[in-house]
Amino acid sequence: MADWLINLPVSWMALIVFVTTYLIAGGIYLVVTTLEQTEWARAFKAVSPGMLPPLGILFALLVGFIAVEVWSNFDKAKAAIATEASALRAVVVLAGTLPQEQKTRIDALINRHIEAAVNQEWPEMAHQRATLSPLPTALIGALHDALAMKPADDRERSAQPEMVRALHTALDARRQRIVISESAVGAVKWIGILLQGLCTLVAIAMVHADNRRACAMTLMLFATGIALSVLLIAAYSRPFMGANSVGPELLKQVVTSEATLGTSR
Repeated sequence: MADWLINLPVSWMALIVFVTTYLIAGGIYLVVTTLEQTEWARAFKAVSPGMLPPLGILFALLVGFIAVEVWSNFDKAKAAIATEASALRAVVVLAGTLPQEQKTRIDALINRHIEAAVNQEWPEMAHQRATLSPLPTALIGALHDALAMKPADDRERSAQPEMVRALHTALDARRQRIVISESAVGAVKWIGILLQGLCTLVAIAMVHADNRRACAMTLMLFATGIALSVLLIAAYSRPFMGANSVGPELLKQVVTSEATLGTSR
């Protein structure tokens, strides 16, 4: 699906998808009803209505399988960001038990990681250009600092392993969101859905060719189902692009929380 369409507001995307689908259905209606006035009428009458249920079921199965994959990836993207934000928030809280110099350094590294994620990684993920090659240097630096700590008391000894664990969780969540950002509905899947929907529309028109009013109503009903299916898949097909995309708000809240904590000290 084209990026420009996915980037549109849902209302505009819906308008384009529905209008396009209705135009295709209208074109099929005009062609079939015109041919019905010729020698093709006998061929249309020979088409069995019994073929419509299998075609409709096959279309529904294709839509169902692809929709499950799309919505699963979308939920995984939200879960990965929530996990990363929670882990970074835990690091900020645990850093409060450290000496001021160490705390300030870790807070600055967490802020730098979030800034890079929001301003650099998010646009790259939206356009599926993000890769695992660039290392999150700020997060790795925070991990190295946590590992190099020499606890001075029981509080710091308890905080150190928890902080290391939280940083490992944040690193893993970052990897997950970058991998998920590469997910999309491939061209073959889109062609499969659209071609199956087109075949079903043609079959409906042929079966009802001798009754124009019934033909028009049936085509409109099924075209509505096709357009709605395409809209629902397209709106969530790219987890980090479009009006329904997963944003970095949770990560930004960690920066805000950290700044508040720092002010209150």
